[in-house]
Amino acid sequence: MKRHLPRLRELRPFSTELRNHATPEERHLWYDYLSKYPVHFYRQRIIGPYIVDFYCPKAKLVVELDGSQHRTPEGLWYDAHRTAFLERYGLRVVRFRNWDVKTRFTAVCRRIDAAVRERAEAE
Repeated sequence: MKRHLPRLRELRPFSTELRNHATPEERHLWYDYLSKYPVHFYRQRIIGPYIVDFYCPKAKLVVELDGSQHRTPEGLWYDAHRTAFLERYGLRVVRFRNWDVKTRFTAVCRRIDAAVRERAEAE
């Protein structure tokens, strides 16, 4: 039985806004890798009460890019609760710092590819 993920439809305008005003790192990862990746990814996907940066349904994988606000105590607490929520639906969350996308782009892409292959093959 396929389980559908919950979505708060009232977040749709906000997810569209985030997609239209992506960070430079999100644009780089999307246009230079994920948009051409052979397994489909969504940008700014609503899952429950959250909007994730990138989501691959086939691999049940969420990719998050974190700016400096994620390293504060409040940001770490929020991310931990958000990750726990997503994991309850069988999703795996992979996080990268924006700095990683800027300076280690190939390594970020390899890690995403490995996670997709591992998760997609397990299905």
